[in-house]
Amino acid sequence: MTATEFVSQTQPRVKLQIEGIIEPRILDYFVTLNAGEFAATAALFARDGVMHPPFESGIVGTEAIAAYLQQEAQNIKADPRQGIVEILANDHILVQVTGKVQTSWCSVNVLWLFKLNQTGQITYTKIQLLASPQKLLALHPPKK
Repeated sequence: MTATEFVSQTQPRVKLQIEGIIEPRILDYFVTLNAGEFAATAALFARDGVMHPPFESGIVGTEAIAAYLQQEAQNIKADPRQGIVEILANDHILVQVTGKVQTSWCSVNVLWLFKLNQTGQITYTKIQLLASPQKLLALHPPKK
């Protein structure tokens, strides 16, 4: 079962448009992430795909990515706004998306960098916060 089929079975399909992006896996990444369907988000990655979240070392593999998202991405809402696509050697695709992420305690500008293989699976993503060093230092969750 694909991530798209998983999402469509669990809820109505949300339409998402990102200026400059038509790649289904990238659109599905944001739809499933915002829906809290982290297993479906992870399923968009190649089996040995790597996710580099801010302030973390690489998380490798779909199971590890799903577990990380389940723990760290609850109630996060990504608002991707625009992107660009570049075709690389061997039919790989590089996609850059900019937008915002909203949590319960802050909002920050973000750059997502994705690399997709020939079959459209995400092999690599890096999530980079776009903020001044002072703002980044202030971005810590409130103490519980």
